Amino acid sequence: MKYSAKIEVSLKPGHSDPEGETASRLLKELGYAVNTVNVSKVYTILLEAQTPSEAKAKAEDMCKRLLANPTKDNYTIAVEEQK
Repeated sequence: MKYSAKIEVSLKPGHSDPEGETASRLLKELGYAVNTVNVSKVYTILLEAQTPSEAKAKAEDMCKRLLANPTKDNYTIAVEEQK
């Protein structure tokens, strides 16, 4: 079966986010009342698996092996079956 895994990777608290800080500063210069901006990456991956739990396990392995750095990143995974 085909599954879609949506993986969001974001920085753990305490790690600098220069891209978010720049966006925050520029938005303020444009007149927007923002407090902070945090940047994250979203990966949408279409994959083959027998069950939703297997698809999630594969996505988890992808995060651990490539997509996220456990020292500085948090990540969330959402899996949906594709028709």
